[in-house]
Amino acid sequence: MRMPRTLALLVCTAALAATTSACSGATKPAAGGGTDFKVSPTSPAAQGPLDSFTWSLYAEPYTLDYALAYDYPPNTVLANVCEQLLRVTPDMKIVPGLAVKWAQPDPRTLVYTLRPGVKFHDGTTMTADDVVASLKRQMDPKTGSPWGSSFKSVDSIEKTGPLEVTIRLGKEDVLFHELMAASPGTIVSAASLAQGGKDYGTPKGKLNCTGPYALDSWAQGDSITLKKNAAYWDTSLTPKSEQVKFTFIEDAAARSNAFLSGTADGGYMVPSSSFAQLKAGNKGSLLFGPNTAAANLAVLDFHGPLGNLKVRKALSMALDRKNIIKAAAGGVGVPAKAPAARGAWALAPEKTAELYDTLPEPAYDVEAAKKLVKEAHANGRTITLVTSTLAPEISVVANAVQAAGRQIGLDVKLKPVSPDAYSSIFVDPDAREGLDLVITNGYDNTPDPLEFYQYLRTGDFGNYGRWSNAEFDVAFDKANSEPDPAKRADLTARLQKIALDELPVIPVYEAPYSVFLGKRITGAPTGIAQLYFPWAATIGASQR
Repeated sequence: MRMPRTLALLVCTAALAATTSACSGATKPAAGGGTDFKVSPTSPAAQGPLDSFTWSLYAEPYTLDYALAYDYPPNTVLANVCEQLLRVTPDMKIVPGLAVKWAQPDPRTLVYTLRPGVKFHDGTTMTADDVVASLKRQMDPKTGSPWGSSFKSVDSIEKTGPLEVTIRLGKEDVLFHELMAASPGTIVSAASLAQGGKDYGTPKGKLNCTGPYALDSWAQGDSITLKKNAAYWDTSLTPKSEQVKFTFIEDAAARSNAFLSGTADGGYMVPSSSFAQLKAGNKGSLLFGPNTAAANLAVLDFHGPLGNLKVRKALSMALDRKNIIKAAAGGVGVPAKAPAARGAWALAPEKTAELYDTLPEPAYDVEAAKKLVKEAHANGRTITLVTSTLAPEISVVANAVQAAGRQIGLDVKLKPVSPDAYSSIFVDPDAREGLDLVITNGYDNTPDPLEFYQYLRTGDFGNYGRWSNAEFDVAFDKANSEPDPAKRADLTARLQKIALDELPVIPVYEAPYSVFLGKRITGAPTGIAQLYFPWAATIGASQR
């Protein structure tokens, strides 16, 4: 699921503040947000090798099939095993990956030149045939990939040389190229796909990719173990640990205890309810990194009370975002000014201040909100908000929304569902039946805000409420045909304005990405780039 994520780069560390790029992906300090923390893209460098370390995930991956992986747990593992044509770096840049270079002879043609001599984990050499098979599988409806819509502009994918693949588009699509740095651009062995069959990506199956670690074992319900790939092509990311063991702990308190006891050496997406305990425990470091996500309220039904713009605006104005941040994010965050977070603008950092920071702070005006509800004749109307134990933050925000509704005359009913059912809301339209609102942490896989706004296009997979605005759709296509990041940012600002005027998604707050590192390890990237950067390769001993 595109489960909630949070972002904010509030204060660059002294070392990072020396460069503009080091601050990309940041959310600045703001009134009401926490200020007792710093954000940097990496932790201190490793000082030596390790035999192994244990990493805690908040849930067991439901798959390790790159085409179906659409959530943090699977992508956190896969980032170290399977690679993409391009790569997102910890400081939110898009750089060459398995494609050593690319060309665009015309706006609708992309030519990728593959890195020579790259070996899969079984020792076979990556070829253009593997790339064609990997990408085409994402497009095949039989695969059922949630990334399939990323390929909607693709007319053909062809091998045009032993190490060259040419992709032709039906219309200009800048985002498609950028997403070659995320799951859609993942390359696996074509032969392994054929051999794996229905077991591919399951605990019974095997993976055959090119990353710095190979899948060693998956003991369902217990752990996943990766082993070092001694033949990894990128010598700058030669793994410092021989082995990585992933364990799964869903309960937030138990996960925190695992960090404090040393049962787990570290983990991303630390429960905010544990921040104070972990800081006081002195068993390691709680760090914060760049993020591209914001906690939002996504409208699921425009035929109910929230179909009235005045009601959407009223609910937004009634949210006490400062207190929500204290309760849901451990005080580490800032009110969100727009659906796509500040960190999502990292591709054009020179534009962020002008196009995002100048947005007004979200209004908090209960009396004005009451007036809007009255004007909309919505007093007493019921709004159903789905909630879950999937993450503690969800219930905290849900209760705050319910309280806000009560203050302005709306009856916000909470509908608790299981974690699985909550996840289904994001992939199954039928699961949204009878619901008006869901709490999301929509995030960008790339540091381009345009990626977030694509999910608000008419008919998009991620447009959960089926909101439709013709002006928005036209503006999106115009932005997606602009190759220059700065010019594209200007065009994306138009999408941002429409979204803020219409509120198909109500922004709530941004918080930074979080990671805990026990005292014996260091070297991890700290931000959301970990979903596609081989973060485990840089982790080593904290002491020589």
